[in-house]
Amino acid sequence: MPFGKNNRISYNLNSGTYSVFFHDEVTIGRAFAAYEGKTTIKTTDPGSRKYMVSHLNDAWGKGKLYTIGQSYNGLWIQQLFYVYPGKSFFFLQVKVSGKEVAANYIAPLCTDHLTTGAIGDLRGLVVPFDNDMWVRFDAQSLQKANYTSSEVTALYNNDTRQGLLIGSVEHTVWKSGINVQHNDNNTISLQAFGGLSDSVITHDKIPHGKVSVNGNVCASPKIMVGLFTDWRAGMEQYAAANRMAEPPVIFKWNKATPMGWNSWGMMQTRLNLPKAKRVVDFFADSCKGFRNEDGTLYIDLDSYWDNLVQGGLNGDVSALKEFVQYCNSKGLKPGIYWAPFADWGKQDRKIEGSNWTYPASWITQHGIPMDVDGARAMDPTHPGTQERILHYINKFKELGFEMIKIDFLGHGALESDHYYDPAVTTGMQAYKVGMEFLDSVLTGKMLVYAAISPTMATARYVHMRRIACDAFSAIDNSEYTLNSTGYGWWQTHLYEYVDADHVVFNKETPGANRARLASALVTGTLITGDDFSEAGEWSATGQRLLQNKDLLSIIKDGRSFRPVEGNTGKRAPELFLRSIQGATYLAIFNYDNNKRSFQVPLDRLGLKRNVTYTVRELFTQARAGVTDQIEVSIPAGDVGLYRITQ
Repeated sequence: MPFGKNNRISYNLNSGTYSVFFHDEVTIGRAFAAYEGKTTIKTTDPGSRKYMVSHLNDAWGKGKLYTIGQSYNGLWIQQLFYVYPGKSFFFLQVKVSGKEVAANYIAPLCTDHLTTGAIGDLRGLVVPFDNDMWVRFDAQSLQKANYTSSEVTALYNNDTRQGLLIGSVEHTVWKSGINVQHNDNNTISLQAFGGLSDSVITHDKIPHGKVSVNGNVCASPKIMVGLFTDWRAGMEQYAAANRMAEPPVIFKWNKATPMGWNSWGMMQTRLNLPKAKRVVDFFADSCKGFRNEDGTLYIDLDSYWDNLVQGGLNGDVSALKEFVQYCNSKGLKPGIYWAPFADWGKQDRKIEGSNWTYPASWITQHGIPMDVDGARAMDPTHPGTQERILHYINKFKELGFEMIKIDFLGHGALESDHYYDPAVTTGMQAYKVGMEFLDSVLTGKMLVYAAISPTMATARYVHMRRIACDAFSAIDNSEYTLNSTGYGWWQTHLYEYVDADHVVFNKETPGANRARLASALVTGTLITGDDFSEAGEWSATGQRLLQNKDLLSIIKDGRSFRPVEGNTGKRAPELFLRSIQGATYLAIFNYDNNKRSFQVPLDRLGLKRNVTYTVRELFTQARAGVTDQIEVSIPAGDVGLYRITQ
């Protein structure tokens, strides 16, 4: 089964195993598929096998679908290989047909003989399921690897950057996992499977729900497998493939890169109408240069916006209406916050906008309502949950809000003992129902920003997603955020925009402030978070940094920077790189408490040696000519942001 250039899959019809050759060398050997339902099946089990070939013409172009089928105790197992002559990757899937085939584990790819080579800085990337609880990506040393990655992993040589990518491109039914374990003989054991459920990774305390179509077909998620000369390019192609496999449900964003302010950065519970209006005044009168390409900003009221209402949304909402009108009068756009699948009250009471009570909508595991992050999870398929969505969203639209930050979305993706809709059996199926319903109610009226949410599955339903959990002003907050940007930058090809959370300056050092701002710029958007209703060091810092046109131009197209190196474990990479309109931009972060020197070879940045380049630092405007390598010294807890031109 040839694909790409000098790549092929070789299937042994006698043993039920296959091998994957890249550039005529075996990379994956002795591979098979597995299924665990009422019975356990491996494609290596004895039985006769048949294969067929059909033609493909889909989103990835023209190709061939190879199907290997075998019978086992009355069940029919099919392995499907989707290959394309112009692609260095392929897709694989397994289907089991018969009576009562519902299952919660199915793996298209299992091997104990994956080889990556033994020389170099070998890494395996652990990708989190979501961005909750200050979780981190982890670029583990492959020689010590023993992990489960959510949805995707990359196995790569950081020295040469060559890497193997394996990941699911379907997220509406299964939570997928990639188990990776290094063996004593320098091979890797790996299983790519649907059915991930884990109390830490996915926050589930029960097994994954069972999957079938009418009880007669159980199909795995489709898995992408590819070897790339640069693993970073592979991750970007993986993100793009997800967007092709599951196109967006949300309306296309055709406006400028979103920029603005969010109240959770510093104001938090002290939010009220006078303070919110003074923030609007700050941007309208004292920070006029901080605008996106549409000449506007989003002023977003986060949690505790209900300080501005009396008696709920059916009561006195005049203060909210006044805030909206005040934003509009100043040329700014009002934003609001809500959590559609989270019940913070956790009491037996009537659901707003519905005749149902909250307990009827709660998700349970082992019969116990599920609390995550202090909030109780609600069933997205329940009519009470959906009537509550209608109640809140319609009121937000009626008031004139133009942005909504939706939070704690992972509550809607939890597994459950049962769902109100009996056709729904998994957390991802429930999430699809809930998010599609939410989008249908929004009807194209707002910028939709996701905060805490599943990484892969959310992309279809929102315009913009926060790359990590809460971050504020300190240098360690910047480092935490940049761990997710550094190893999850590829989400810039999955979402319209990814965001580094509210940038807070507060009373930090000038270096920490520069680093926090730069952490947003390399992520791709800029939402601020200081309490600009009050004068202080932060307001002067905001006026100085937020109106810098050189800096703001970096996020004009809203794309993320790539990491230069991918070998920092759970720490953030220090070097970030992007090409913008023929210029190379390089950010160098020093997260340490001491001054540090950096030597960066130009060819590591994709530039030429023996050529002199002009390097301009964008915060200080210092200029220098460099040849062969950049040598700079960065103060403790600071950043250098460079524009490099020939």
